[in-house]
Amino acid sequence: MLELYGTALTSRLLLGTARYPSPAVLTAAVRAAGCEVVTVALRRESAGERAGQGFWSLIRELGVHVLPNTAGCHSVKEAVTTAHMAREVFGTRWIKLEVIGEDDTLQPDVFGLTEAARVLCAEGFQVFPYTTEDLVVAERLLQAGCQVLMPWGAPIGSGRGLNNLLGLRALRAHFAQVPLIVDAGIGVPSHAAQALELGYDAVLVNTAVAQARDPVQMAAAFAQAVQAGQAARAAGPIEGRDFATPSTPVIGTAFRG
Repeated sequence: MLELYGTALTSRLLLGTARYPSPAVLTAAVRAAGCEVVTVALRRESAGERAGQGFWSLIRELGVHVLPNTAGCHSVKEAVTTAHMAREVFGTRWIKLEVIGEDDTLQPDVFGLTEAARVLCAEGFQVFPYTTEDLVVAERLLQAGCQVLMPWGAPIGSGRGLNNLLGLRALRAHFAQVPLIVDAGIGVPSHAAQALELGYDAVLVNTAVAQARDPVQMAAAFAQAVQAGQAARAAGPIEGRDFATPSTPVIGTAFRG
């Protein structure tokens, strides 16, 4: 069971809702994933024709928890204003906080991020910050009032998986009691399984599902991968070794003296 800000969840797969071929495909993918949380980019949907209201109705009909995000925000003021809008539209205190600092990699502006988190937490928001694997930044976000951290695996939409295994392992070890969700860069189900095997609590996937040849089938594959990764972690994987270790008993076998 995964608990995020007091909300108990059975699924450890979160899905983004952007870039799907159609609303019908999005709906089917969410069902196939068995996910209980979807993210919605409020600014992106608000900018699109009259489709916004219809899209929001579709999301509500899915019967899942909505995690609005501040995608596209490049400043503290933008992010805070967008969070306020999201709270009014969706009636939730949850907010996935993004403050982008670099356009090519979409790397978070960790200085603006921590400031926006401080402001929003003080206003009663339950903040899910999109951050890096930096330990100092993580500590500052927790001090600001965040109870969940969402470090990137790789740049958004890159599909490169977990770029910095050392950093992600260190983050998991240092903040053993904090829910950690790998966000961004997940490209294939094995990346998701690897994150869960490392001890991460969940993954958030968007592009890898939405832009797959068959998004519904890919969503189902990610659901299976997350379950496998969690089961493997619970089973206690063996430690890696530098040398071979026989898998069959050697006692009683013949050998040359």
